[in-house]
Amino acid sequence: MTTATPEPTNIRFMVGEEAPDFELVDQQGNKVSKKSLLGTRYVMYFYPAANTPACNQQACDFRDHAMDFSSQDLPVYGVSPDSVEVLSKFADKHSLNFTLLADPEHEVSEKFGAWGEKKNYGRTYQGLIRSTFVIGEDGTFELAQYNVRAKGHVEKLLRDLKSLG
Repeated sequence: MTTATPEPTNIRFMVGEEAPDFELVDQQGNKVSKKSLLGTRYVMYFYPAANTPACNQQACDFRDHAMDFSSQDLPVYGVSPDSVEVLSKFADKHSLNFTLLADPEHEVSEKFGAWGEKKNYGRTYQGLIRSTFVIGEDGTFELAQYNVRAKGHVEKLLRDLKSLG
């Protein structure tokens, strides 16, 4: 089986750079913005679609490692192009214990460089590139990972966080 291979996008952020401004709605209809999160260090991960095998696995891995993230005072935010309604059902179905953010117009995904050209089975299309970021209290990137794999990603992220200190 061939998997989608994302092509490089024009936007790539580096550690220390300022994260883009954003405002999205969570699975409960509440607004979450970069401004509202200033002073908080957090994980923001982008995934293609709720209720798909790889995205289910990744979300459940974040759920299952909630204590590892909370022990580091790191809330987790998952971002996808799904609607608020879909995200609400997804969170309930999998007992997700972190916030999901709806980006149906993929504006925020584009700002973060997590939306771009992908290839799958010889077909080229625009889509979400699975990516994860750690954003510091000051709103700058502490970690920027593009083209991550769903399986094993959370464990790798936790190892990478240990190396950050």
